[in-house]
Amino acid sequence: MARSAWTGYRQGGERAGGERVIDQEALVAAARAAREHSHAPHSRFRVGAAVRASSGRIFGGCNIESASYGLGVCAERVAVLKAVSEGERILEAIAVVTDAETPTPPCGACRQVLWEFCGDVELVLATVNGQVELHRLSALFPKPFDSSRR
Repeated sequence: MARSAWTGYRQGGERAGGERVIDQEALVAAARAAREHSHAPHSRFRVGAAVRASSGRIFGGCNIESASYGLGVCAERVAVLKAVSEGERILEAIAVVTDAETPTPPCGACRQVLWEFCGDVELVLATVNGQVELHRLSALFPKPFDSSRR
């Protein structure tokens, strides 16, 4: 279920009971900044994403399209792959920003990659005009392929 912007959250830190809280505003700002680098000459649908690693580092990514459509890469996967290529293995949160009228969830391929590298992460979906929704990945991807459950 979606929650309204920032409800029940503080700027970083911990919730009662020691659960780590993500700083949604910083994550959305990083995704918004990454979106500015989008290369989307075919769809004109510019997307930015940002992941926060357990170290606190934030990695941004944007969608990059190719004339050979299947070779394009989504913003979410770019952000995850940047983090992993920099040695991060525990990713705790992700934000996705688009200029759509309503927040846009990740595609199926991105949901699978997010599940593999982030688990049941919290997703902050936002628009450039300020709409924000919060979702658990499991709500958007209820039956992932999970090779760890063999």
